Amino acid sequence: MSEKGTSDVRELLDEAERDIKDIAKENGKKPWYKRLSLTTWIFIALVLGVMCGLLLQGNPGFADTYIKPIGTIFLNLIKMIVVPLVIVSMMAGVISLKDIKRIGAIGGKTIVFYLFTTGFAVCIGLLFANVMHVGGGYTLASTQLEYEAKEAPSFIDTLVNIFPSNFVQPMADATMLQIIVIALIFGFGIIAAGKKGAIVADFVNGMNAVCIKVMHGIIMFAPFGVFGLITPVIANNGPDVLLPLLWLIIVGYVAMIVHLVVVYSGLLRAIAKMGPLKFFKGIAPALLFAFSSASSVGTLPVNMECTKKMGASDEMVSFVLPLGATINMDGTAIYQGVCAMFIAQVFGIDLTIQQQIVIVLTTVLASIGTAGVPGSGMIMLAMVLQSVGLPVEGIALVAGVDRILDMMRTALNISGDSVCCLCMNYLEERKQQRKAGAGA
Repeated sequence: MSEKGTSDVRELLDEAERDIKDIAKENGKKPWYKRLSLTTWIFIALVLGVMCGLLLQGNPGFADTYIKPIGTIFLNLIKMIVVPLVIVSMMAGVISLKDIKRIGAIGGKTIVFYLFTTGFAVCIGLLFANVMHVGGGYTLASTQLEYEAKEAPSFIDTLVNIFPSNFVQPMADATMLQIIVIALIFGFGIIAAGKKGAIVADFVNGMNAVCIKVMHGIIMFAPFGVFGLITPVIANNGPDVLLPLLWLIIVGYVAMIVHLVVVYSGLLRAIAKMGPLKFFKGIAPALLFAFSSASSVGTLPVNMECTKKMGASDEMVSFVLPLGATINMDGTAIYQGVCAMFIAQVFGIDLTIQQQIVIVLTTVLASIGTAGVPGSGMIMLAMVLQSVGLPVEGIALVAGVDRILDMMRTALNISGDSVCCLCMNYLEERKQQRKAGAGA
């Protein structure tokens, strides 16, 4: 290289070094609150919310009137973007896969994965409830327990209701299974239309980009939303409500944490070759948001962002996560097992092995049709209790702490969605690599 060429290269390197120093200097000038990550801010908001909730236990009305609306507004914004995000992201995911057979293969493996982990989860819940004697020492404060259970749909009704009778109503009602079916059908239609469907495909991809930008803007306000959601929960659930049912909460949380740490970490390491520390660090923002909002569907945008950052492709995230937010309910499954045993033991009823197997089967099937919104586990619990002849009125026992349990089970639900997505993504990448190697 000539002296002039060497001089030019040196000059470019010096300029790049100066730029790097300028950027570092500029970042150093940022106020401390701008240097904190969104995850850190969400955690700070969660801690502040708990502290304010404890201080407002004597006046929960203040939290409900003035603080809860902040969380409600944020959750409304999340719900507003969820429906368009799910439908266009799933359509974009289907379009990007370009092969209907490939979509069927990935979808089949995803559903099997979700049903397997859900069945495993309810078994863990029953195991811990039996071993730790979840209902032991609890005495009924009143015999006048009342809970009006909504009628549970049959399996055939659930199957029929998956397929919508019109295009608009499922979106207005946010019926996620029907929305997913609509997205899949129109996604298949765009692929089948070939070149004529290219214009629609471009529109879908453009709308997907717009929805993601809107989602990012909403998520920036997540710390305020978390604070507004958690404070009234703590303010309304004081020691008078929590202490008598503390053992139920402990058993439920222990079972869910074991499933999260042992089962999910094992599946990630065995299938996706990913270490648990990397996963938990990557999923932390979604976990915190799920814990405070208790909504799998509401957490979907945050979970999609976190899973992409951990290496999952856009098309896999767009396809697997919305499906998981609707049918994957591992946390809810553990909740069903623990609460069913709790109610049985409180009422002095011994559940046989056959009855506990029925609980497992009912929970797995019921999870498919359960909405990913706060409180949906109560309806599902009524179905489980009815399936084994337990008194549905027993739900009134756990209703006071349902929200506390709901927060952890939602965090587990969305973690399972992300684990499945990462595993499916790894398997698909390996499959494509083998095909490329065979074709070379």
